[in-house]
Amino acid sequence: MPTPIKMPALSPTMEEGTLAKWLVKPGDKVEAGDIMAEIETDKATMEFEAVDEGTIASIAVEEGSEGVKVGTVIAMLAEEGEDLDEAAAAAPADTTSEAESEPEATPAQSEEKDVVPAQAGNANGSAQPKATPASAGVTGKDRIIASPLARRIAEQKGVDLAGVTGSGPRGRIIKADVEGLEAGAAPAKAEASAPAASAPPKPATLGGELDAPYEATKLNNVRKVIARRLTEAKQTIPHIYLTVDVRLDALLDLRKQLNASLEADGVKLSVNDLLIKALARALQRVPACNVSFQGDELYQYSREDISVAVAAPSGLITPIIRDAGRKGLAQISTEMKELATKAKDNKLQPQEYQGGTASLSNLGMFGTKQFDAVINPPQAMILAVGAGEQRPHVIDGALGVATVMSATGSFDHRAIDGADGARFMEAFQQLCENPMGLVV
Repeated sequence: MPTPIKMPALSPTMEEGTLAKWLVKPGDKVEAGDIMAEIETDKATMEFEAVDEGTIASIAVEEGSEGVKVGTVIAMLAEEGEDLDEAAAAAPADTTSEAESEPEATPAQSEEKDVVPAQAGNANGSAQPKATPASAGVTGKDRIIASPLARRIAEQKGVDLAGVTGSGPRGRIIKADVEGLEAGAAPAKAEASAPAASAPPKPATLGGELDAPYEATKLNNVRKVIARRLTEAKQTIPHIYLTVDVRLDALLDLRKQLNASLEADGVKLSVNDLLIKALARALQRVPACNVSFQGDELYQYSREDISVAVAAPSGLITPIIRDAGRKGLAQISTEMKELATKAKDNKLQPQEYQGGTASLSNLGMFGTKQFDAVINPPQAMILAVGAGEQRPHVIDGALGVATVMSATGSFDHRAIDGADGARFMEAFQQLCENPMGLVV
């Protein structure tokens, strides 16, 4: 019996995703554990493995399709000895070849969706034979059956769908049927839809429309989530910012000594590794900052899980060093390198980036001197560190030159008082300036 392959939930919060890439095609044999597709969630692009063995009978959702709901049938898998054509034909009646992230239709709008009404089947929901109309994409009542994506492309091109023959199930018009058509396929309807097919309006400015040349790029799922969460953070979280200057000379000397001793083990500590440890130890010293505001409750965490901002191709993501306060520097360094590599390859698993009790954002490698970071909810703080640079500095009562770094903590003032935030920044400063506390 053929097995439907459904859109998986690759994270606890995933409701839909983008089928970024198929790595198999109809006729390919797969075994359990084989990578079949790459699926873009709201955080990363993840690999989708086969659970059963068999032969791919059909692909129901094209690669590049967005807004594919969890549970949607995306392909059919035939067992050994099964006829591929029969297995492909066994796909559920509501399987669509293209998915769109659109609101559900009201009863009055149901004719605009690519789903055949209930009366098209019998009491068990199976499809019944239908009379073939003059145009495969049009029903006897002149209702056009087309996927939302096909409709959108046709509207943009000015193509009349009434004259298009559909190649999808039950004559449905799909993306491939309209992509190669030119505008004017049916002049009468094309003229009627001309206003809808016109170019989108230019972005407005205070002085009117933006007249500079631009290229519009559709946001990926990660960028959409970043935009939504950071907007929410700035609108709903009262930020308080506290900045200290940290003398780094002792920390840099310790890093040099540790790297010399760890060279034989293949470990090379970065300054960021030591800052992760310093942040975690500062939270241990000031647990009032290792909290989360939860409406009428305050969560007090007993472990320091540090989210570290990493720039990935799809957007900012924050892999987590869990229990960083109790881990050694070598372990933190090794884990951070592995997580950063996965992040840049879009291979992070949900458990590797979901959660965290506090965040670290380091832009020092870009020469940024100081900045204020936006809190990543539901966390209550994020530490932003800039570049270490040679600055005039008072050393033992005399003016000298030292390597100094500015660090700014952003705190959720609903959960963390200014005095507690100041004690945290003082603890972080002391740990960096007296770094032996990071190795004991």
